[in-house]
Amino acid sequence: MPRICSVVFRGGGRVYQFGAGELELAPGDGVVVDTTRGADFGRVVKGPDEVAGDAAPRGLRKVLRKASAADFDAIASHREMECRAQRECRRLAADLKLDVKVVEARQAFDGPKLTITFFAEERTDARELQNRLGDRLSRRVELKQVSARDESRIVGGYGPCGRSLCCATFAGDQEPVSIRMAKDQNLPLNPTKISGCCGRLMCCLKYEHQVYVSFRKRAPKRGAIVKTPAGEGKVTDLLAPVDSVTVALGEGRSETFRLDELGSAAASGGSENG
Repeated sequence: MPRICSVVFRGGGRVYQFGAGELELAPGDGVVVDTTRGADFGRVVKGPDEVAGDAAPRGLRKVLRKASAADFDAIASHREMECRAQRECRRLAADLKLDVKVVEARQAFDGPKLTITFFAEERTDARELQNRLGDRLSRRVELKQVSARDESRIVGGYGPCGRSLCCATFAGDQEPVSIRMAKDQNLPLNPTKISGCCGRLMCCLKYEHQVYVSFRKRAPKRGAIVKTPAGEGKVTDLLAPVDSVTVALGEGRSETFRLDELGSAAASGGSENG
C-alpha cells in the first residue's frame, strides 16, 4: 500500500500530500519533494501513513529525499537573496514611479530563477522593472502580478473567526464568492461585516452556502403554523446552522425544534425564508 505524508511549504497553511516511498519520516522533518515547479523544500506535518491503493490521490508526486545539511544551507542562502530581491524591487519600482506593492520573492530551490509577486490595483507593465532587477541581481527574474485574494493567500493571517485565512489554508480552492451567498445566509450587506483581509467577500461564505440553500428548501417559512412535540405553534426564527426553527407556542412560551421533529405546516404566513 502507498505511504503518504503531508507537507507544508514556507510558513505553512496549505497542506499537500506526497508519496513517501520507503523513507523514514516524522513530523518536523525537512524534505525535498517533486512539484510542478521542480524540486522544492518543505516540512512534514503528518505521516507517513499507509492508505489503500484506490484511496491515494491521483497524480501523487513523491518525496525525493530527506533534507540534508547542504539543503538547509541552500535554503538559508535563498532566504538572504529573497530579502535582498524584495528591497531592490521596492527601490526600483519607486524610481520608475510604479504604484505596486511587492508581496513575495521566491528563489527556485533547484535553479537560479527568482520569482517576485506584486499587487497593483490596475494592470501594470512591469517589463522595465523586470529587466533592471535582473541586471541588478545578476540572475533571471520573473515578475508576477497577483490579485488581492492571492496577496492575502501568500501573506497569510487570521480572519475574524480567529482561524487562519481560508485562502491560505485550503489547497486548490478557486470557486468564486458572490453577494448572493451573503443574501442567502441573511447576513448584513455591510462591506465591513462580510469582507475579508483582502477587501473582497470572505471565502467562508461559500463553504456554508449550501447548508443554507438546503435548509431553505426544507424549512417552513417564518410565520408558518407547524405541529411540534409540544403542540402547535408559529415559526418565529430560522436556525440554519443547527437545522432547527424556533416556535412560539403561546402564553409567552418558545422552544427550538429540529426540522425532523416538526409535523407538516398547517398554514403559511409571514416573510419568506431569509
